Amino acid sequence: MTVTSLGGTSMHLSGTKTRTGPRRPLALLAAALFALVLALTGCSGGGGDAGGGSAADADDKAASKSDAGAGGGAGGGRSDSSSQQAKKPPKLTGVHVIRTAHLSVRVKDVPDALDKARAAAENAGGMVGDETTDRDAHGHERSRVTLRVPQESYEDVLDQLSGSGRLLELDKNAKDVTDQVVDVDSRIKSQRASVARVRELMDRAEKLSDVVTLEGELGTRQSELEALLAQQDSLKDRTSLSTITMRLTETPPATPPVADDDTSVLDALSGGWNAFVTGLKWIGIALAAILPFAAVLGAAAFLLTRFVRRARPAKSSPSGD
Repeated sequence: MTVTSLGGTSMHLSGTKTRTGPRRPLALLAAALFALVLALTGCSGGGGDAGGGSAADADDKAASKSDAGAGGGAGGGRSDSSSQQAKKPPKLTGVHVIRTAHLSVRVKDVPDALDKARAAAENAGGMVGDETTDRDAHGHERSRVTLRVPQESYEDVLDQLSGSGRLLELDKNAKDVTDQVVDVDSRIKSQRASVARVRELMDRAEKLSDVVTLEGELGTRQSELEALLAQQDSLKDRTSLSTITMRLTETPPATPPVADDDTSVLDALSGGWNAFVTGLKWIGIALAAILPFAAVLGAAAFLLTRFVRRARPAKSSPSGD
């Protein structure tokens, strides 16, 4: 007996004739059941393999396509980002700004305010620079101090100093020197490379004249390099620490208020007497100023009168004779 499954699988069952008896129907029935089970198993397996395999293949192909697309997209994204990063210019290390401030504050106690200003700068990680203290024409104490504070604490310290008394003046300045810093750094690299080349030439020089010439050139280039390094240090110092110049002045004493009560008789007498004494004083001063001129004029008038009296009798004596 031959059984063909849906998947194309064929099986050949051969039955041998045995002796007829009660076992033949059972054997035939078992063989038929076995063949039926095999046929059903082959159909389900073949159909499942065919249908499921095609679906699985389609799913695998779709998944592979999607994975390829995703992978290509991811790879394309990475390549695009890499190309964009390659096209982007290099980022600067930061903006370099020189910050300065000048402020004038009027306080009640100049030494106390000066101590607080020093403490504010030192607590912020800064330092105290130049300091000058003197008195004005009215005897009021005044001080001038220069503070160096880090850039990140510049505004906080400035607020503390402004609130220490009555703010009279505040002037803040910010200068961007990023281009200058970048230019100096680039020139230093080039100058160092130039010095290294001259040293290599000196090592390979054989003639004394060449060595002398190269030594002079090396000294010149080293001097230029040192000047650039000094400029770099100055820029670094001014951009890392801000400069605050503070001027402290003492508050003048308040003028006592004038009483508005009625003037008494004694006050009037006292005022009149003071006016009288003041008048006599000015009269005496005027007389003292006029006295030298009066004495000279009096002496001149006296001499002129004597001269005139002596001249008159001498003129009248001839007519009497």
